[in-house]
Amino acid sequence: MHILGFIAAALIGVSLGLIGGGGSILTVPVLVYLFSVQPSLATSYSLFIVGVTSLVGAYKNYRKRLVHLKTALIFSASSVTIVFAIRKFIIPQLPKVFFSIGSFDVTESFVIMVVFAALMFAVSISMLSNKPFISGETKERDILLILIYGTAIGVITGFLGVGGGFLLIPTLVLVMKLPMKHAIGTSLLIITFNSLIGFTGDLGHFNIQWPFLLSITFTAVIGLLIGDALNKKVDGDKLRKIFGWFILVMSIYIIAREIFSNKF
Repeated sequence: MHILGFIAAALIGVSLGLIGGGGSILTVPVLVYLFSVQPSLATSYSLFIVGVTSLVGAYKNYRKRLVHLKTALIFSASSVTIVFAIRKFIIPQLPKVFFSIGSFDVTESFVIMVVFAALMFAVSISMLSNKPFISGETKERDILLILIYGTAIGVITGFLGVGGGFLLIPTLVLVMKLPMKHAIGTSLLIITFNSLIGFTGDLGHFNIQWPFLLSITFTAVIGLLIGDALNKKVDGDKLRKIFGWFILVMSIYIIAREIFSNKF
């Protein structure tokens, strides 16, 4: 299973390199089901893996002048604080068992994975939509709206350990009026800030297995470099649809597994 896990980690990086997002949402399921990491710890590991991988991607885009630093700082002004506060003060206080229904315990791990599956389902529908990724009239720049979006993304990143690129990129294009390539590069930098600073909030709360974490992160980074090299040779739209179907199937699998693996 570990070999399959490392292959999956590489594919997560490839997806970031090819389409700027999507694959990172699979990091937690890969850690939980292929490496047997507890869900709460998996969200912490995911922050580090996604953060470092996104940092490499952001640097490559910055060298191509595809990162809008001012926009990244505006988003991070709200989202980083939220992510850190959630990881530092809220996550450690979550009960191991929220409540019971008969003999069925609604545990912290169960809630994390089911909410994660619901988020994956929503992302898959977005990726499979036949509507153009960017459509409609663009809005005037609104700092307050950006801060609201940043807060929402901070909450998702803080609780689930995902980068939130599937929310960031449309926002950067529609609200901030960034070209798609600039939106992808800027999104990677925002994800870097959110994820790595959020991870620092976990230090002291979890027993981090650094050799394991660094090996998975290195594998994902190699995948990102491969994806970046293939970027001009692979149809991003077709790949997005394939990833969308895969994430959809995974979301259904996670829900079924979590429900039927618990005894009523």
